[in-house]
Amino acid sequence: MRPGYDESPLNPVPAVVWALVLPMIACEAVFGLAQIGFVGGNAPGAGLAMRQVAAERTAFIPEMVLQLWQMRTIIFDQSWRILTYSFVHLSLMHAVFVIVFCLALGNLIANQFRTWAVLALFFGSSVGAALIYTLFAGLFPQFRFQPLIGGYPAVYGFVGAFTFLLWTRLGQENANRLRAFTLIGMLLAFQLVFGVIFQDGNTTWIAEIAGFCTGFLMSFVLVPGGIARVMQQIRQR
Repeated sequence: MRPGYDESPLNPVPAVVWALVLPMIACEAVFGLAQIGFVGGNAPGAGLAMRQVAAERTAFIPEMVLQLWQMRTIIFDQSWRILTYSFVHLSLMHAVFVIVFCLALGNLIANQFRTWAVLALFFGSSVGAALIYTLFAGLFPQFRFQPLIGGYPAVYGFVGAFTFLLWTRLGQENANRLRAFTLIGMLLAFQLVFGVIFQDGNTTWIAEIAGFCTGFLMSFVLVPGGIARVMQQIRQR
């Protein structure tokens, strides 16, 4: 066979990205098996019931955090929600979109960031989005802030990191850096149109924008050499 013709047309996805999406895939596999009666008995709607229970146990609930803040107490057996909400989804299509975006963007990001930095981006964006979402819930109690469930805030963190890489490259080429924000602009425009058409009153877009901002800002430090660059700027000041 001629050289180069035996190479795969698809770039292999790094193991760290698979480590993030496999729990999502496993959850959907269990829900699917339960729906067809292989898991959880033959009760009708077992898959939907199992998904609902999983969502209730893993969702991040901003009102709960605000109540605990007012009581000046911490419930450690509920603290995992700020990390687990990214791995359970409300429907199969919800999970598919998150998994596809995570694989595509994660593959691009993992080529520029170290393994630990990819993990930090994913979980850091999830945590940052949840905390900022809770802050908005506290500042605007007149609105209903739904529990966070699903990996969109973390995926938007990957979008933020990808935007940072484009922003950096365009700066090196002396091009217009605003072009780097085209992807997030398209996503937000699509979300706005979707919200206007269906009028669902969903507030989770706040968490998604917060995830994007968190991922973008974290990239300044997580990109290779970023910590040294930041420390050098601090010493110069």
